[in-house]
Amino acid sequence: MTKRALVRRPSPRLADGLVSHIARRAVDVELADAQWRSYVVALAEAGWEVVEVPPADDCPDSVFVEDPVVVFRDLAVLARPGAAVRRPEVAGVETAVRAAGYRIARIGEPGTLDGGDVLKIGSTVYVGRGGRTNDDGIRQLAGRLTPLGATVVPVPVTKVLHLKSAVTALPDGTVIGYPPLVDDPALFADFLPVPEEAGAHVVLLGGDRVLMAASAPRTAALLETKGLTPVQVDIGEFEKLEGCVTCLSVRLR
Repeated sequence: MTKRALVRRPSPRLADGLVSHIARRAVDVELADAQWRSYVVALAEAGWEVVEVPPADDCPDSVFVEDPVVVFRDLAVLARPGAAVRRPEVAGVETAVRAAGYRIARIGEPGTLDGGDVLKIGSTVYVGRGGRTNDDGIRQLAGRLTPLGATVVPVPVTKVLHLKSAVTALPDGTVIGYPPLVDDPALFADFLPVPEEAGAHVVLLGGDRVLMAASAPRTAALLETKGLTPVQVDIGEFEKLEGCVTCLSVRLR
């Protein structure tokens, strides 16, 4: 089966992207472009067919392509981003998932949902309730996914932008997170603390390979002791905008 990953090139207005939980820092757009290209190469070298979503140059945060959609089995649920200025990003992502053959559903008003708040581990779908995703958005998502066999579990998010800013999961389903930024680690059956904030974010590339930020070397070493092979990429310019490796792609299966 072909493994495909959606990506979206950075907007020229990237430096104007939203920040909510950290202080704003200057973003080098040219360096960000180079880092994005390296990220795309890492996906391709790991065997993923990279599919570019149409650019959205007027949307500063559009490179964070994960947020406008949640994909589960053969269904793509188009999100309704919690930040209204990000809602124009959805149309281009819809074009891409339609072309990929997905059925389409939508989150409607008054619900809000960002894809970065959704962590899928098998048939369990954790959804962060926080600044970008509300109760109605979670209710609507559950209504779309439960008939497909999913169990949707709401979890609180108060210390970071999105749930996947705090936790992601390893290939065996172990949830990893940086404890100071996780509201309640006990909500996850198998939780592994990591020593760096950026170490909480991994993208599963297949087999024992995980894509992660170069800014978390101690976590990379920890994951190696667990039999994993970290593939490290520098995404420092995106980290200035609360971005992480998960935000920059949507894996399709």
